[in-house]
Amino acid sequence: MTADFPPIDRDKSPLFDADHDPVRVADALRRSPHFAAADADPGGDTVWFTTEAGINYTLTFKEAEPTEDDLLPEPVLTEAIAAAILNHPGFTVADADSPREDTITIQSRNQVRHLLVLDVDRGNALAPEDLSTPAVDVAFAADKLLTSDPSDSERATAELLNYVAATWDKQDLPLREHAQAVARTLTR
Repeated sequence: MTADFPPIDRDKSPLFDADHDPVRVADALRRSPHFAAADADPGGDTVWFTTEAGINYTLTFKEAEPTEDDLLPEPVLTEAIAAAILNHPGFTVADADSPREDTITIQSRNQVRHLLVLDVDRGNALAPEDLSTPAVDVAFAADKLLTSDPSDSERATAELLNYVAATWDKQDLPLREHAQAVARTLTR
């Protein structure tokens, strides 16, 4: 006798999906005080971020191994980026290959390794205000709810989300994560 198992619901699964690693890297950078904003294309291979100084960078996921010919003229933010990524629960390894090299090797919890290549965005194609941040996403979900003829409980939820978004830096991590989960539910 064989048992039929239901398919895995990827949205509820605790297993990490390698396609979401760029999103997790962007999330890790947003949580770090060294970066003003970060965003990633879900399913893509690029992360865009802005430093506190207002300089835009991109991280590109590659399969290749680091080489010595990628040396940069001066040390860059690779150490800070690696530290931010390592603080995210989705990653077990984040190693800046060298302070003067433009690559970072990372490994996700499901043993998928990536090489991130750092590039300075000299064209400044994305302004910091164009990048999504968790607080902006939470405020957007609240505004979307308020424009949909909400009930009293929905209005209260939206007002609470707006408050959390407006005081984002003062809130603790569990409250931020809960607000993000509520916002994701509201925007689906």
